[in-house]
Amino acid sequence: MRIAAAAFLLFLVMDPLGNIPLLLVLIDRVKPRRQVITFVRESLIALAVLIVFQFAGRSILALLGISESALGVAGGVVLFLIAIRMIFPRKGEGAMFGATPEGEPFIVPIAIPLIAGPSAMATVMLLASQAGEQLETLQLSAAIAAAWVVSTGLIVAALALRRFIRPRGLIAMERLMGMVLMTVSVQMLLDGIRTAFGGLTLS
Repeated sequence: MRIAAAAFLLFLVMDPLGNIPLLLVLIDRVKPRRQVITFVRESLIALAVLIVFQFAGRSILALLGISESALGVAGGVVLFLIAIRMIFPRKGEGAMFGATPEGEPFIVPIAIPLIAGPSAMATVMLLASQAGEQLETLQLSAAIAAAWVVSTGLIVAALALRRFIRPRGLIAMERLMGMVLMTVSVQMLLDGIRTAFGGLTLS
């Protein structure tokens, strides 16, 4: 997997377009002059969390006794479920979670789980477990940084242009990204099964 492919996968999992409506609601509770500062702070915390999971990924897998093929299959299933929720969201449901506490957020819920959610952490661990085979460590770090920069830039732009954002456009983009993520998840699932069965041909 190349850097661009890994970055695109992480971008899809982070789902910034799908999270924008909920983020705008959360940010409205913060004083106007603190909104961008608050979001950038939370975004940096999320980036730090993802980097930690990158370097601790192999240790966590070894500690839990999880094989790479099992992680690949599990990752494919999780991403498939996320894609389903992106394409067919429940009525009144937020992008990833529901009600949140009032006041200026700190770590929860913007950094975790809005930006660096369980799915993003699991994806980083999955990619980290493949380091040395498909991605080098520095390449994965670059992919994480690239996905984070694009996601953060989109959300900052949304904060600046919130009056001009049409909800229907965001919904359409999120569902399109959900379709792409679904195909990625199926391929990841097939790769995990092929690895588990020692070179079984699946196409």
